[in-house]
Amino acid sequence: MSGTSGTSGLNGRVALVAGATRGAGRAMAVELGRAGATVYATGRTTRGRTSETGRATETVEETAELVSAAGGHGIAVPADHLVPEEVRDLTERIDRDHGRLDVLVNDIWGGDHLVQWDRKMWEHDLADGLRILRLGIETHIITSRYALPLLIREPGGLLVEVTDGTEEYNRRYRAPFYYDLAKAAPLRMTRGLAEELAPYGATTVCVTPGWLRSETMLDTHFRVTEENWQQGCAQDPHFAISESPTFLGRGVAALAADPERARFHGASLSSTGLAREYGLTDTDGSRPDCWRYLVEVVEKDGPADASGYR
Repeated sequence: MSGTSGTSGLNGRVALVAGATRGAGRAMAVELGRAGATVYATGRTTRGRTSETGRATETVEETAELVSAAGGHGIAVPADHLVPEEVRDLTERIDRDHGRLDVLVNDIWGGDHLVQWDRKMWEHDLADGLRILRLGIETHIITSRYALPLLIREPGGLLVEVTDGTEEYNRRYRAPFYYDLAKAAPLRMTRGLAEELAPYGATTVCVTPGWLRSETMLDTHFRVTEENWQQGCAQDPHFAISESPTFLGRGVAALAADPERARFHGASLSSTGLAREYGLTDTDGSRPDCWRYLVEVVEKDGPADASGYR
């Protein structure tokens, strides 16, 4: 298996990517579709409604269209995963339409605009901090509460929790306080749900991208595009280790199509680890290893040089 995941490994499978409007969520939805899955793509930004992030240039409808264009069947469902009734209605719709759910990807976030990166816990705006926890933790809990009964109806389901950082890397404090809690929680959720789902033959993993070239990262922070992203290295030379959202998307699709994926039950997996396991690369043919780079280069104040890390 080379740069992309298989084209038909998920034919007949049904996936829900919660938080699929943009970034890694969109890429995972598209790559699951490329592998043949029917993908329900959810999010708060739709044609006619903008989420609290204020970004309206990507929508769940567009994600669903990209899924279908890749060869899958994309279904857009506008949903706020902090509203239990909306998530309940979503899972009931999947049940009515298909009677099954094979893959659940919990990628809901949308809290970056609330993070005050340079503030101590007691200096950080409390309302914003609590909202970060709701967006990064409560949304995942609500979604799992309603989707897991459908996922475990038949053995073989896959639950993918998405966070920022591997379990090993996140032993460090990822300041500020509220961000650290929000990104540590999916790792702990994975551990707990691995115990609870084991008797049902389901596999639970937590995945993380590296330095993700999301739409916001590209056009807001670096003012570049995916086509000329290397120009962002002029602002921050360490940006050379960044990766496209497709890198993680390919890994998750390959994991979902792997009949032996239960060997990863309860594990924390990076986009790089998935790529190595399944022989995948990023869109440029490289295999960036962000988390090793952060430890061996950035944390040691080394010169920015991604040689040997891509």
